[in-house]
Amino acid sequence: MGRQQASQRTGQRTKPRRADRVAVKRVYAAHAAQDGTRILVDRLWPRGLSKDKAKIDIWLKDIAPSDGLRRRVHGDPEAWAAFVLEYGRELAREPAASAARELLERIDREPVTLIYAARNEAQNNAVALKDWLVGKLGAGAGRARAATARAGGKKAKAAKR
Repeated sequence: MGRQQASQRTGQRTKPRRADRVAVKRVYAAHAAQDGTRILVDRLWPRGLSKDKAKIDIWLKDIAPSDGLRRRVHGDPEAWAAFVLEYGRELAREPAASAARELLERIDREPVTLIYAARNEAQNNAVALKDWLVGKLGAGAGRARAATARAGGKKAKAAKR
């Protein structure tokens, strides 16, 4: 049974998972109210689009892949797996690491839509970034559960003494 069905059955409202608060959208697609904070994750401003029409709330240039990495995947779609791996490494280094922390903190507070300009809707930096963020969000939840379980185990041992 799904999370939503269970909450409907019990009458409880569940908070959406943090991973559900991250969407990806092409900058040329229509703006929608459910987009939340629209964050441009490209290093370059999209061609032929004014700032008014783009409806961008934040432009995180520092989280975009390096120019060299971007050019490599743009020229060879077969290099996608290598791009994703190398982009993850770039996200762990400054200045991308600070931008990623800022983005993760924002996702904790509100829904965000990662905006990109690439034509390829399946293989672009926003898709790779979303997957990376979701992995970080899941890992953070796992660490929190593990810490809670460890703390609970310590309490149980102390109670037995």
